Amino acid sequence: MKIVINTCFGGFSLSDFAVTALELDSRYDSIPRTDARLISLIEKYGSEACSGRHAELEVVNIPDEATDWMIQEDDGSEDVLYVLDGKIQFFE
Repeated sequence: MKIVINTCFGGFSLSDFAVTALELDSRYDSIPRTDARLISLIEKYGSEACSGRHAELEVVNIPDEATDWMIQEDDGSEDVLYVLDGKIQFFE
């Protein structure tokens, strides 16, 4: 499963380019981190084109067998935790 996270301090936000391409109202609009359009946009145009001013968006891939997942945030920098075989895993 692919998930979009922010890998730098500052927080998740989108560039004007991404907002327009995704037809959103603002760079901070709530969009699912697993949204296929968002993932495709980042994979096609890259993080620099799609990330907001204080963001570095990255598509990460966790096992499809994961039974649950969440984004853990520290001052805007995010990591993914997921459950696989009943154990909590960190995306590496």
